[in-house]
Amino acid sequence: MTHSSESIPGAHPYADAYPAEAMPVRAYQKVLDWVEAELRTGNLRVGDQLPGERALAETHGISRASVRDAIRTLEVMGLVRTSSGSGPKSGAILISRPAQGMAMMLRMHLASAGLHTQDVIEVRALLESWAASVADLDTLPDGGQALLGQGSDLLEAMEDPDLDRASFQTLDTQFHLVLARLAGNRVVDAMMASLKDAITDYVAVRASTDETWGGVVPGLREQHRRIFDAASNGRGAEAAALLREHIEWFYAQTLGNGPDQDEPELRLP
Repeated sequence: MTHSSESIPGAHPYADAYPAEAMPVRAYQKVLDWVEAELRTGNLRVGDQLPGERALAETHGISRASVRDAIRTLEVMGLVRTSSGSGPKSGAILISRPAQGMAMMLRMHLASAGLHTQDVIEVRALLESWAASVADLDTLPDGGQALLGQGSDLLEAMEDPDLDRASFQTLDTQFHLVLARLAGNRVVDAMMASLKDAITDYVAVRASTDETWGGVVPGLREQHRRIFDAASNGRGAEAAALLREHIEWFYAQTLGNGPDQDEPELRLP
């Protein structure tokens, strides 16, 4: 007899999303497992061309249709790009765009309500504050000047009084991505990039009217300037604290504007 998580006291709220039964192994999984193993051993590298459909089908004992399923899956995951024709740049070429696959999965699970916006914002706060606290400009190839230049340009663009709401929100998200990149951690970069669309949508929904937006945008501009000043001058702990306050402030200012009627408080460190 099976029970839903609602009938079991103390059960994890997402228990039903992660059934104990193993998912059936698909034929195309053989190709995915092979690609992973070859990458781990160094037999395949980014930029290499995968064998053709016929060769992969014969090697793994599966149909060419299953091979095509595998290639499409790898493409969605940001691990291959495909092109028609012949030659070394045609077919399926290995690439590495981790944020692409992560972003797709995140958007779909948010849309299906399998993940909650509050959880995304808490993870965002955790990642951004950690990145700010450990950022060391001296460890970056150019002392962080390229990233700081991008951040400065984004700040200036957001000061434009004629900037429309959607454009400001896009610049806002880009600004936060630049700050996170100062930590020099590629996993954090990929995770933040994968959160980008979710963050932009979150801001757009919670500040969707001119009245709401007009009330928060001056505060956003001031807080951005303070955060950037701390980050660009090596005051990591201060930048981290300001980022946490910034994220919590926007959430509090727009409370009740989200899709959930009973929104819980953020759990920030």
